[in-house]
Amino acid sequence: MPPSDCIPHALSEALTYLDRRPAIVSAGTDALRRLIPVALRPTGQGGVIGRFLLGLYNGQDYPFDLTDLRRLDLALFDDCLQVLQMDFQPEVEVHGRVADGQAIWAELVILWAPREPT
Repeated sequence: MPPSDCIPHALSEALTYLDRRPAIVSAGTDALRRLIPVALRPTGQGGVIGRFLLGLYNGQDYPFDLTDLRRLDLALFDDCLQVLQMDFQPEVEVHGRVADGQAIWAELVILWAPREPT
């Protein structure tokens, strides 16, 4: 692509993304609502999703190994991808997308945050 075509192409992609953004947020919010109950369960998949959600909330304090997503059922994996796509350019923090998000994330911290060595 010639350099003179780069800017119009980039603008076109940005406008297409902005047109799709409401649907992305809606699908991501629905996926988040499906993931939260799983993340609050003390299971292997619950731990993966819980750590994933904590990583979206604050990746520096709660690092997440993306290869752990391979441990999920396909439907849960797809939901994680939808939440990640929604969070690509967040207007609000991920916990702000659901009712009682602050309390839910506090519970996720208790369940899944890395423990300091004693």
